Amino acid sequence: MRRSRRGTGRRRDNPQSTPPNPYNEPMEAGKETRALAILGSTGSIGTQALEVVDAHPDRLRVVALTAQRNVDLLESQARRYGPRLVCMADVRAAGELRRRLEGTGIEVAAGPEGLLEAAAYPLADTVLNAIVGSAGLPPTLAALGAGKRLALANKESMVAGGELVLSVLRTGGEIIPVDSEHGAVFHCLRGEDSGDVEAIVLTASGGPFYGRSREELAKVTVEDALSHPTWSMGRKITVDSATLMNKGLEVIEAHYLFGVPYERIKVVAHPQSVVHSLVEFKDGSLSAQLSVPDMRLPIALALSYPERWGPPFKRTDLAELEKLTFGEVDRETFGCLDLAYRAGKEGGTATAVLNAANEVAVEAFLAGRIGFLDIEGIIRETLEEHRPTGVSSLDDVLAAEGWARGRASAMVDETRRQVRG
Repeated sequence: MRRSRRGTGRRRDNPQSTPPNPYNEPMEAGKETRALAILGSTGSIGTQALEVVDAHPDRLRVVALTAQRNVDLLESQARRYGPRLVCMADVRAAGELRRRLEGTGIEVAAGPEGLLEAAAYPLADTVLNAIVGSAGLPPTLAALGAGKRLALANKESMVAGGELVLSVLRTGGEIIPVDSEHGAVFHCLRGEDSGDVEAIVLTASGGPFYGRSREELAKVTVEDALSHPTWSMGRKITVDSATLMNKGLEVIEAHYLFGVPYERIKVVAHPQSVVHSLVEFKDGSLSAQLSVPDMRLPIALALSYPERWGPPFKRTDLAELEKLTFGEVDRETFGCLDLAYRAGKEGGTATAVLNAANEVAVEAFLAGRIGFLDIEGIIRETLEEHRPTGVSSLDDVLAAEGWARGRASAMVDETRRQVRG
C-alpha cells in the first residue's frame, strides 16, 4: 500500500557446474514482469515465495536472495534461480558460500551491509522481506528509501519501527502486506473509501492451545507449542501463534498499515483459518477474504498486485468446509494479546521493547530454558520497567531493543534460578 490512509538443500555433485537456468530465459512479450529480491529466502515464507516463482516463471525473475546462515540451501537456490546477488547475514557463512559459487558470476555479499545492499538492489523493483524478527527493520527502511515495492512479511518492521517506516514511505516506495491477515484486509479495502471503514477484524486460529486453561498451559512442551493445527510456519512465529503474541503484533502492524485506531481493531477466534480477516464498514456490512490456509496465496497476491495470476495453488471448496466458526478470544488465559494492545497505545519505544522482549523469551522457551507461561511474564515485567520515549531515528529503536533484550535475558536467568532452587 502506498501511504494513503487507506531444510537444507543438497549440494550438486559438481559444485562448479551451473545448469541452464530457465529463470534467466527471455520473458514472454506483452506481459509485465517483476524483478524480485527475496530477503530470507531459506525460511518458510522465502521458500514458499520461490514456489510462487516456479508457478510464474514468465512473470517473476529472481535477482537477489539473502539468508542468515543456511549455506547449503542458499547455494542450491542460487544455482537454480540465477540471481545476480546473494547475501549471507552470517559473515563466516558468506565466506563459505563465496567459495562454493566461485566462477558462477554471482556476487556474494555479507553481513548487515549486504542485507541493505540486497534490499536496495538497483536491478530489483520488488523486494519481499521475509526476515524473521526486528532484524528486518533496517532492510525495510532501505527498500522503501530506494523506492521499491515492498512485499512485507516481516511484521516486526512495523511493530518495532512503525513511525520510521511511515516516515520513509511518505517519500516513495509502497508496501503490500504479505501476512495472510493484513493481505486480506488490503484486498477487502480495494476500491473502498477509507472514511467508510468502521473497524478491522483480525481472525485468530487460536494456535494449538485454543480452549486450554492456564493450568494446562503451565505443562505444555516445546513440541506441543510447535504443533499448529492449520498453518505450517517457522518455529518463532508458531510459538507466537500459541501465545497469541502473533495476533498482538498483527494488531500493531494493522494500526500502522491502515491508519485505524487500536480501539477499532478487533480480534476474533476462528479455528478453521479460512476467513483470513474482515473489514467492517460504517453501514454495518462486512467484507471478508476466504481461502484455504496456504501462504503461497497471500505471497502471490502481493507479488502480482494489482493483477491476480492463475491458476490457483488450491481452490477453496465451500462444500468441503462444512462449517466456519467464530468466538471470543480468551484474553485472560492468553495475556500477550493485551500486552500488545497496551504497548501499541503507549506508543514510542514501547512496541520495540515488547517485540524485543518477546524474541528473547521465545528463544529461551524454544531452548528449554523457561516454561510456556514464562514468556508472557517476562514480556509483562520488561514492559512495566520501561518508560517509553519518542522514536525519531533507527538509533532510538535499537537503543530500546538493546535495553529490552538485556532486561529480558536477565529475567530468563532469574526464572531458571528460581526453578532450580
